[in-house]
Amino acid sequence: MLNLQDVSLLISAGKPEQFPKGIPQIAFSGRSNVGKSSLINTLLNRKSLARVSSAPGKTVTVNFYLIDKKLIFADLPGYGYAKRSYNKKEDFSALTDAYLSKCEDIALILQLVDLKVGLTEYDRMMLQWMNESGIPFCIVGTKADKLNKTELQKAVSALCSDSDVGAAPVIPFSSLKGTGKDEVWRQINNVINS
Repeated sequence: MLNLQDVSLLISAGKPEQFPKGIPQIAFSGRSNVGKSSLINTLLNRKSLARVSSAPGKTVTVNFYLIDKKLIFADLPGYGYAKRSYNKKEDFSALTDAYLSKCEDIALILQLVDLKVGLTEYDRMMLQWMNESGIPFCIVGTKADKLNKTELQKAVSALCSDSDVGAAPVIPFSSLKGTGKDEVWRQINNVINS
């Protein structure tokens, strides 16, 4: 069992050579403002370990959180509608590309999708890359509390039947209510204990 009291920000890496090595990593991927920081904070029972940005797309580093010296959460920069110059967008996608293509410690990618929005073009590009890479991934449908029961079932069902999602687990999640938290941990424990 991981000791969730022993958690710290290991490094905010702006260059590939700063990426930590040798410890299993869970990567958090998704568009800007999809709720990556909220998911990390909920999983780790923290209020503000991962900074929830007021301006979407502000994170241009990969933030690595060390848990019990045994596991790392890697918070990747959000993609999509970041309010940054074109060069900065290039930098951040190069950084994300470097992480995804060079890091040999990725045990699982949690691909976050806003249930109200559904899959975006960028989400599809990411899903296609993950399908080709062979790295295990799981879809976390965020902001589940913002939909009524019928809308939620429809959104989850659309994700489950999408060919880009394939057989990957789809977990509806709400940081407000904690919905899906245990299921996400189950997926993480499955890969790190296998």
